[in-house]
Amino acid sequence: MLPPTVKQTSQQDGRMYESVCGYPLSIFFIVVNEFCERFSYYGMRAVLVLYFKYFLRWDDDMSTSIYHTFVALCYLTPILGAIVADSWLGKFKTIIYLSIVYTLGQVAMAVSAIHDITDTDKDGTPDDMTFHVVMSMVGLFLIALGTGGIKPCVAAFGGDQFSDSQEKQRRTFFSVFYLCINGGSLLSTIITPILRAQECGIHTKQSCYPLAFGVPAALMVVALVVFIVGSGMYYKAEPQGNIMMDVCRCIGFAIKNRYRHRSGRYPKRQHWMDWAEEKYDKLLIAQIKMVLKVLFLYIPLPMFWTLFDQKGSRWTLQATTMDGNFVSSRLHGEAKMCVPIKCSVIYPLIKKCGLNFTPLKRMTVGMFLAALAFVCAALVQVEIDKSLPTFPSASQSQLKLLNMGAEPLKVKLPDNVTFQDFLYLCVWQASEQYLTFGEEEIIVSVESRVGVTRALFLTKGVRETLLLPSLCASQTEDVKAKPQQGNNAVRCMTFINGMLTGVNVSIAIVNSHRNNDANVQMYDFATFSTTFTIRSGSESCDYRREFGFGSSYTFLIHSTFKFGPSVIEDIKPNSVHMALQIPQYFFITAGEVMFSVTGLEFSYSQAPSNMKAVLQAGWLLTVAIGNFIVLIVAELAKIPEQWAEYVLFASLLIAVCFFFSIMAYFYTYMDPAEIEAQFKKNVDDDKDDRALKQKMNFAKDSVESDDEKDENKQTQL
Repeated sequence: MLPPTVKQTSQQDGRMYESVCGYPLSIFFIVVNEFCERFSYYGMRAVLVLYFKYFLRWDDDMSTSIYHTFVALCYLTPILGAIVADSWLGKFKTIIYLSIVYTLGQVAMAVSAIHDITDTDKDGTPDDMTFHVVMSMVGLFLIALGTGGIKPCVAAFGGDQFSDSQEKQRRTFFSVFYLCINGGSLLSTIITPILRAQECGIHTKQSCYPLAFGVPAALMVVALVVFIVGSGMYYKAEPQGNIMMDVCRCIGFAIKNRYRHRSGRYPKRQHWMDWAEEKYDKLLIAQIKMVLKVLFLYIPLPMFWTLFDQKGSRWTLQATTMDGNFVSSRLHGEAKMCVPIKCSVIYPLIKKCGLNFTPLKRMTVGMFLAALAFVCAALVQVEIDKSLPTFPSASQSQLKLLNMGAEPLKVKLPDNVTFQDFLYLCVWQASEQYLTFGEEEIIVSVESRVGVTRALFLTKGVRETLLLPSLCASQTEDVKAKPQQGNNAVRCMTFINGMLTGVNVSIAIVNSHRNNDANVQMYDFATFSTTFTIRSGSESCDYRREFGFGSSYTFLIHSTFKFGPSVIEDIKPNSVHMALQIPQYFFITAGEVMFSVTGLEFSYSQAPSNMKAVLQAGWLLTVAIGNFIVLIVAELAKIPEQWAEYVLFASLLIAVCFFFSIMAYFYTYMDPAEIEAQFKKNVDDDKDDRALKQKMNFAKDSVESDDEKDENKQTQL
């Protein structure tokens, strides 16, 4: 006898397969395929909303809408994949063909993110954004078709590899399968953002979205190759027809038949599905009744997914306005790894305490935890809003004063109530904050040795800096938005004693451009400890400074530049740390464990033996509807304050949670196997009764035939 670790060939249930440790060798290819595919999907999705906002230049609402449309499509296409696999191609061919489509979609996304393809002027910005938008939308459609189409096939195909006598090995396989899903998603959500943070490009260096999308594309190629390599070892069941189509036909016939017999002269039936008895078997009708009973409970569930899937859109955008390089998605993945602990430790402990913690009650708690997560997100957003600068509206202008002279100045501004009559500025000092004006023209007076008064024309919706004391230099336009993605913005003014001079400033690995003023150089960089090299003629010096996230500064370079520039803070760095997102990620992940895992377990236990795929399709449909709800709210509600939108979603889920708890209270748990057995027994009894009647009729006919013979004999006599 071979040891269990040695590959051996076995034959069970009429099939031949190679096994290792008692497991079919084919499942190892399936497990590796699933790990790579999940890495590919979640890795691409981890940076998708950032790609929309910072590469395609869409606003937050547009980015959120397209993101959730894509996720919804990913959960609608499983129905199509199940129908194709069960009715025509079979699971194996469906996985192969749709994986090819999936891979093409990932490659299209990687190509769409290469900015050098259309960057003809080599300024770092694509010149033909239409190409990138079209390529990315085609890629996302192919990915949605591929990942959704194979979703209901891969796990079922893995289960097909086991014989009926390997139930224990099959359960172990599904546990490992689930572990691979979470392992792939965990690693990808950590690695892909790191890849995006790299800088790449031929002519100019930008955030490396091609690498962030290219690695998932490569993993999808690996997944496809691995699955094809194991082709000769798989057990490939032939398509047996799609039960979902039978269910839809039966329900359609019941509705049509009920409509035909809507008149009062027809007797009512106990259930509206009973109107299908004229054409369909009673067992099928009973099974559909059980499915519909569970699907009715699914009605409130999309609201949970409405909140849950925003962790990849709204919450990601929220993190870009915070301080720190904190990978909050890691918490989500690690919490998913705690599912076995909850199932094997926490739930039995609750049961031992005498609490009736039924699956529907667990799902209710999960919904409440998700609502609590959004309350935490709203509180974090309030703190973020407090730290954000107030930028001018379309009808306002903002002005900062900067003393470039050699002596203190006293400045008079119109209606300057804040500073009473005058604003005092020391040498090389700027006003502490921007002054807001509603007028297009203001009068500024400067008291010094030579008093100067001048009328200034301000631009609406713009921040500007006024250079003093001469008032002869034009105002310079300032940064009018907080730097995105946690970057920092610096502008270097090369002025010496109020006069223009030739001073060069260089920074390694930055994006730079000239302002309207030829002597103002703008820098945008993502590094937080930066060295500036300042050169004037033969002299040079290096100036190093630490930066926060999302800050903006003005560097004044004067005649003593070798000692470093004077630094003026225009926009404060992000002060709310990403660590504050930990509670919301903890609650949303705990809610998912309570809701999603329990919901799948409940659906499986309440589904008839041949309709578990139907309920699985219904479950995935709730995810799609939840993402469509986000799409509707983002496009139609147009809530100006983000914290108010979080509160709205939390309130809606709490209301839905209340109604779901009422529905759960009146729900009666079923044993589908017992109900099916009862119907089968009734069918068998009917068959026995029919057989008995046939026997009795045959015996009766035989007796009557004998009597007739006797009568005939007597008549002849």
